[in-house]
Amino acid sequence: MSQSGSQAAAFFGDVRQSGVVWLVRDDDGSPTHLTVDGTRSLPFWSTSARARRAAKIWGRGLRVESMPLDTWCDGVLPDADRDGLVIGFNWSGPRLVGWSFTAEEVLNRLAAAN
Repeated sequence: MSQSGSQAAAFFGDVRQSGVVWLVRDDDGSPTHLTVDGTRSLPFWSTSARARRAAKIWGRGLRVESMPLDTWCDGVLPDADRDGLVIGFNWSGPRLVGWSFTAEEVLNRLAAAN
């Protein structure tokens, strides 16, 4: 399994167990990044430590926040889908890279992580 694949798998297992999703943001919101195909991706992490590393790498005064998994599934995912965003998971490494999925794929993978 690739590094991105193992990070994505860890994300779904971790958030299912903890019931919490982590994000980085500033007063204007969370950063998004272009994927290889040009789609904007909104990244999330499965632990506070992973999110802190991302905030440190990106800098720019980003802070780490948590969100209940239910709130994320019921609010963030539909909003992201409506806005044409995909969701990134546990991006890692010095350039913060990893996989991204549509909201529907996220919900399917969460259901399979039970």
